[in-house]
Amino acid sequence: MQVPNPSLEQLYQQQARQVLATLIRLLGEFELAEEATQEAFYAAMQQWPTDGWPDNPVAWLITTGRRKGIDQIRRRQTARQFAAAQQPLLDEAEPRLESNDIQDDQLRLMFTCCHPALSADARLALTLRELCGLTTEQVAAALLQQPTTLAQRIVRAKQKIKTAAIPYEIPTAKELPARLQSVLQVIYLIFNEGYSSSGGDQLLDSRLADEAIRLGRQLAQLLPEPEVHGLLALMLLQHARQHARQDSHGDLITLEQQDRSLWLEPLISEGVHWLQLALRQAPAGIYGLQAAIAAVHAEAKSFASTDWQQIQGLYQLLYQQWPSPVVALNRAVAIAMCQGPEAGLRELDALSSHKAIQNYHLYHAAQADLYRRAGHIAAARSAYQRALALVQQEPERRFLQQQLKTLTDE
Repeated sequence: MQVPNPSLEQLYQQQARQVLATLIRLLGEFELAEEATQEAFYAAMQQWPTDGWPDNPVAWLITTGRRKGIDQIRRRQTARQFAAAQQPLLDEAEPRLESNDIQDDQLRLMFTCCHPALSADARLALTLRELCGLTTEQVAAALLQQPTTLAQRIVRAKQKIKTAAIPYEIPTAKELPARLQSVLQVIYLIFNEGYSSSGGDQLLDSRLADEAIRLGRQLAQLLPEPEVHGLLALMLLQHARQHARQDSHGDLITLEQQDRSLWLEPLISEGVHWLQLALRQAPAGIYGLQAAIAAVHAEAKSFASTDWQQIQGLYQLLYQQWPSPVVALNRAVAIAMCQGPEAGLRELDALSSHKAIQNYHLYHAAQADLYRRAGHIAAARSAYQRALALVQQEPERRFLQQQLKTLTDE
């Protein structure tokens, strides 16, 4: 929705998701709340220039949106079954809009969108659409799906929330451990898609990365759990490198070659702050450990002065909690930096039986780089070719092609 008044447009950009989240709670239906949100902002466009801005614009929008939604319900009352289901809402007095309740509504919506009863793809799509405010076309592009397929997935997810009566609430302390991981996973998936797009012509999508950090900050305010702090720290420390990760042509710059003066110190400082909170409260979880690794990189004045021994140890702790092939791959690279490329290659060879890792272009790219460092040029060329056959992102493809081109037989 385009709002012509600059102040109102800014309010829409900053608060529309908040208004929507509360209207979903008050009206009990995604589509109805979405329509009511749009109608409330349209009403503001018509009334505020003449009547002046209300003292509490968000409360005004929520109240107006709720009334618009109830009007919609009354217009639908020819469907008796629907009317009966919604009658308690029609009879309900105007609710009091407490600021804490409004603030918590986005957290409630986040947990609803990330409910474990929904598939992982549906959770991600619904969160991007409802919490981040991306259009269906933008979500489809981010997830490399057709817009029609994506739209159907979102519709089915909303229907499942309704038919399965998935509660619109923050989980109890007993339920939180199982539910929180799903929310953290979705936020980090959103960040990763912005930090390093899974396909297409662009390496970065700052809007997605910024949205994930916004959600992380909100979650940290409302739910100060160690792993929430760890995830927020991880995203901030990684995002601090955004201006150094590609050149003016959009080509990839490796960590080794990055100009560290371009790293954003305010994001690094904030990330370290959240990491300290995470480590102070409990033994580090998977996000806290990854944030600690990112902090070691951030603290190094140069690639050569990086404390690779500490990074290797952190990856070992991470692998004990999360024994995935991708963690093992990163650990192998750290081992190579400590003990030499041959030691890293032995670690990578031990991963070769994992089918998923064989289809992961970064595995072959890492293998190629270690072969190159070890002087095995023919093997490096072959590994780069395998990586090129699997890569989906154009900046990474150009980087791999350049690396392949610079190889010479010895």
